[in-house]
Amino acid sequence: MNRVRAIALACNVTLMALTALAISAIAQSSNSEATWKLLQQKKPGYVVLMRHAAAPGTGDPANFQLSDCSTQRNLSAVGRSQATRMGRAFRDRAIPIAKILSSQWCRCLDTARLLNLGTVQPFPTLNSFFQNSNREPKQTAMVRQWIKTNSSHKGVSILVTHQVNITALINIFPQQGELIVLNTTADGTIKLVGRI
Repeated sequence: MNRVRAIALACNVTLMALTALAISAIAQSSNSEATWKLLQQKKPGYVVLMRHAAAPGTGDPANFQLSDCSTQRNLSAVGRSQATRMGRAFRDRAIPIAKILSSQWCRCLDTARLLNLGTVQPFPTLNSFFQNSNREPKQTAMVRQWIKTNSSHKGVSILVTHQVNITALINIFPQQGELIVLNTTADGTIKLVGRI
């Protein structure tokens, strides 16, 4: 009898966990649509931090060279498709794009280019500091200043970068390919608007 109860309890716990995951997915989808609607309003000031699309692994290999993509962790076929779909989502919603800036890492540049939303400008300030955390304070301050200075642009600015950079700036651990949407208030405060 105890074994039957234990199995029933385990089934109930599993069912509750699956229900919670489903509710969370529905809420996230609803929040994503609300965030897309904000971007469609064509108001100035929105900045999208995008973590590069799916690239298997963590960090970069020991022989990493910035000028040689073959030495880096690169987008998988899934990541390339993910970036293409995200670009299509921007176009389908007619969201105006002001600028597209990218880390110089190949997985970021490829993500930005596969969005197919306009000219991609390499922006070293968005480069990863995963293997050199001493660069974090200066780079984070520079990104924060760029966002404040460029918040009046008409259209959305997209900054393709890395998890460590996004986490340092706004204390969020994004998934690969996730969009973190920010806006700047009148007093210059950068605030989180939504996640897609």
